[in-house]
Amino acid sequence: QVQLVESGGGAVQAGGSRRLSCTVSGIIGRFNTMGWYRQAPGKRRESVAVITNGRTNYADSVKGRFTVSRDNAENTVYLQMNSLKPDDTAVYYCNAGFTWSDYTYWGQGTQVTVSS
Repeated sequence: QVQLVESGGGAVQAGGSRRLSCTVSGIIGRFNTMGWYRQAPGKRRESVAVITNGRTNYADSVKGRFTVSRDNAENTVYLQMNSLKPDDTAVYYCNAGFTWSDYTYWGQGTQVTVSS
């Protein structure tokens, strides 16, 4: 059974940093696309940062502040978040899948709250 377990969420003041981690288990081999999405209250879930076949893609709102990376040996994807803003407050979800499949896997979500 595939599981994605996130950690690293919490409360931080504006301008601060936070690092999210997501570890994948239950799969032989590796997903070729992994990344982070977020959902703020009353808003739709949106893509934040995705790494696919080694290439990264960021939402315009986080470019220059967030960095996504993965450690294949540990089957883990990270999201380093710097210069956080109150607008970054959301539940952050880890996502993983294969580009040739419509089915993807989700983590349970981790709350990030940025206070001004």
